[in-house]
Amino acid sequence: MKPNSGTLVINIMNGGKAEAYEGVYQCTARNERGAAISNNIVIRPSRSPLWTKEKLEPNHVREGDSLVLHCRPPVGLPPPIIFWMDNAFQRLPQSERVSQGLNGDLYFSNVQPEDTREDYICYARFNHTQTIQQKQPISVKVFSTKPVTERQPVLLTPTGSTSTKVELRGNVLLLECIAAGLPTPVIRWIKEGGELPANRTFFENFKKTLKITDVSEADSGNYKCIARNTLGSAHHVISVTVKAAPYWITAPRNLVLSPGEHGNLICRANGNPKPDISWLANGVPIAIAPEDPSRKVDGDTIIFSHVQERSSAVYQCNASNEYGYLLANAFVNVLAEPPRILTPANKLYQVIADSPALLDCAYFGSPKPEIEWFKGVKGSILRGNEYVFHENGTLEIPVAQKDSTGTYTCVARNELGKTQNEVQLEVKDPTMIIKQPEYKVIQRYGQVSFECIIKHDSTLSPTVIWLKDNDELPDDERFLVGKDNLTIMNVTDKDDGTYTCIVNTTLDSVSASAVLTVVAAPPTPAIIYARPNPPFDLELTGQLERSIELSWIPGDENNSPITSFVIEYEDGLHEPGVWHYQTEVPGTQTTVQLKLSPYVNYSFRVIAVNEIGRSQPSEPSEQYLTKSASPDENPSNVQGIGSEPDNLVITWESLKGFQSNGPGLQYKVSWRQKDVDDEWTSVIVANVSKYIVSGTPTFVPYEIKVQALNDLGYAPEPSVVIGHSGEDLPMVAPGNVQVFVINSTLAKVHWDPVPLKTVRGHLQGYKVYYWKVQSLSRRSRRHVEKKILTFRGNKTLGMLPGLEPYSSYKLNVRVVNGKGEGPASPDKLFRTPEGVPGSPSFLKITNPTLDSLTLEWGSPTHPNGVLTSYILKFQPTMASRQVDIATQGWFIGLMCAVALLILILLIVCFIRRNKGGKYPVKEKEDAHADPEIQPMKEDDGTFGEYSDAEDHKPLKKGSRTPSDRTVKKEDSDDSLVDYGEGVNGQFNEDGSFIGQYSGKKEKEPAEGNESSEAPSPVNAMNSFV
Repeated sequence: MKPNSGTLVINIMNGGKAEAYEGVYQCTARNERGAAISNNIVIRPSRSPLWTKEKLEPNHVREGDSLVLHCRPPVGLPPPIIFWMDNAFQRLPQSERVSQGLNGDLYFSNVQPEDTREDYICYARFNHTQTIQQKQPISVKVFSTKPVTERQPVLLTPTGSTSTKVELRGNVLLLECIAAGLPTPVIRWIKEGGELPANRTFFENFKKTLKITDVSEADSGNYKCIARNTLGSAHHVISVTVKAAPYWITAPRNLVLSPGEHGNLICRANGNPKPDISWLANGVPIAIAPEDPSRKVDGDTIIFSHVQERSSAVYQCNASNEYGYLLANAFVNVLAEPPRILTPANKLYQVIADSPALLDCAYFGSPKPEIEWFKGVKGSILRGNEYVFHENGTLEIPVAQKDSTGTYTCVARNELGKTQNEVQLEVKDPTMIIKQPEYKVIQRYGQVSFECIIKHDSTLSPTVIWLKDNDELPDDERFLVGKDNLTIMNVTDKDDGTYTCIVNTTLDSVSASAVLTVVAAPPTPAIIYARPNPPFDLELTGQLERSIELSWIPGDENNSPITSFVIEYEDGLHEPGVWHYQTEVPGTQTTVQLKLSPYVNYSFRVIAVNEIGRSQPSEPSEQYLTKSASPDENPSNVQGIGSEPDNLVITWESLKGFQSNGPGLQYKVSWRQKDVDDEWTSVIVANVSKYIVSGTPTFVPYEIKVQALNDLGYAPEPSVVIGHSGEDLPMVAPGNVQVFVINSTLAKVHWDPVPLKTVRGHLQGYKVYYWKVQSLSRRSRRHVEKKILTFRGNKTLGMLPGLEPYSSYKLNVRVVNGKGEGPASPDKLFRTPEGVPGSPSFLKITNPTLDSLTLEWGSPTHPNGVLTSYILKFQPTMASRQVDIATQGWFIGLMCAVALLILILLIVCFIRRNKGGKYPVKEKEDAHADPEIQPMKEDDGTFGEYSDAEDHKPLKKGSRTPSDRTVKKEDSDDSLVDYGEGVNGQFNEDGSFIGQYSGKKEKEPAEGNESSEAPSPVNAMNSFV
């Protein structure tokens, strides 16, 4: 342990085995008031992985077909970086057609003849052990068939139409879809019922991978990938659930109480699932900690009442769920302290009359002191509505007056003592503008003045600021600011606007505004305004090493005054023909002193400017070559970043030509290791902006400086910047990998973090590789894709979702830095328990008879355990025999004929009634409120008529069924039940319709078909299937 520190240092660089230090560590800090504890720290040693040998057969593929080349690298911790290369160690090109999946496999959406080769090699780089392992080369031979058949998209991964994924809050969500097809499919991603989050959504691997950073519960939902080409599309829906490790809502805070007082410790956390809250006292679970009668635990709250000094302790709150835990320490300190006032004595407060005054009286004491205020040394206690007394001891005077000035005394007292403090209050007169600026209208080229006369407290010093249109006044000599006014000379149209006078003191601020309107002068003969003519007769005088005087004669103003002159220069030595801005002077000035740089061949030209525009440039002046000098400045943007583990790449931005100040520009590059008593190492280079220092230690800080020099000397001493030599792969794999199986599809993995010194770079996180070794339900082994979960930062645990029940899995863990991944931890084997079995793979009916049949079914594809029995359910049904004859052609024709005959019959009845013939239809309708429509006769298909007999009975009803008394099911999928009033319109076993066009509640056998035969078991099984 470091001296005067709680840091424990474990160093195995000079010997010793990491296994000897494997375990769980926890720091405890203890004194007479209690004990605080740290989070658990797990230490595990790393182990190097080995590649499993396998026999690889050549792949013979037809042109246009899809292909997947499996990598299946050895498991390391962190997981290895996978890449595909050829025998010449050249990376295989990837595109929308050929790409590497997240599992490292190489996917071909469709193969082409140029894909034929015998050296598809998968490499696994284990950064932690600085090793690269090579898989045996894979041979692919593409044979052509003419013509090549185009295919619509089919997803290679993931399989099926839906899948699920669980991600933790704050992590990076990676979703992948790779499709086969010809032409090559294009992938598109959408979120069902929402939008992809802006600024956090990225597409990788030719849009085959969707990446969402910093996920939250709002990112849960269904994400659909759509693969499309000219022949069609395929899609897959991934249901994403975002879980969350515990995070604080209210962490417990230190509590200071005095004897006999009450208080609460509150510990509230959220997560998904909701975390469990547990309490400890001085590092011991509160249930077995020494009993304290003043303490009561109520869920996430500890209630203290009538505490005593012995109640002081450190309490720990632990909030945990399956994804992690939080631990916070809170010190409950029972103190007995007399009052103390923390506000400085005789503090002066100054306010403006009629504004609030706040007088502080910060205090401390236990029990909490009572605060009283007095005005004057012997004044009475302050009370009443004109004062506000705040909880923190502050006295507020809402409306301070001049007579509020004086001394105020704050008194703090509790049962252990009393103390007091005095403060001073001064109330000042407000600042006022007694003569404000007024609205003005002025003719162009006239003169205008705004007044701003003020009155203020004699002890305050005001400052006056003028603004134009809420911005600073133009930098123009025409604007003259006096003590009490603003004057504008030679007013122009651009002076039109609002002018504001602002008066500031240390205590208040006031302002007043007025508008200026500029109008045209009285009409005069038409004047032509134009841009000025260019200046002429440029002359250089007073030549010095670093300055020169330039003079010129202005050209014609063309009725618009020249407002300014722009001076430009050309460097004929370094950039001939390129003109640069030098400076700008007022239009009343025709001479300017110009600053020069060494080793520049100057030429100058002048451009006149008025309100109309800019003139043409003048003719260039004579050339003037300044003398050389040593550089005035050094290169900028100096950086030091290593590109390899044993180098330091120093880069800088080179000086431009005129910055060199002379010939022979070079750079002196210097470096030395930081915090090591080394001398500077230097090298001088030219015509470059980069220098590589080789043979450096891995990832150590360096002091760097780059100094410019030329033939005349060095630039000033440069500033030192800090850089780092290159990162290298981490050396050590995480140790003490432990797996806790939560349920049949979820497991939790823990590991010990690696020592930071062995990371050899910036720690980025950990990766967990896991894959299924074997299903315990089936004897045969099959290769499945490996899955990778990345945990950012220095995390030591993670959840493995989406596991298959009743299966054997292996996993390993690797650490990641900016260079890559370290070695993998040893493979950890674990098994998932049994789960609910899948449905039988098929169900079919054989040998059906009138009273029996045979059922056959297959074992489920996913038994998810040891099958013990099958449950068979069935029910009789008639639905499969029903058919909707209303959609049949013959039925539609028959109904049309019936409607036509009814219309004719009604016409005949109307004619006979008008003739007075006896036709008792009316009496029949009165006697029967809901008469039945008369059916056709069985022999000739005509409508039944009413006889002239007194009973008026209808003729015999005909049959409504076809001659073979059957209705074929395949003619329609609907049923006439849909067209009846109830649910009782049904077919008999022979297909005849029961209860035709009636609303009766009970079945009645149709004429000539009174069979009571039981329903066929075949129909019952059709329903079961």
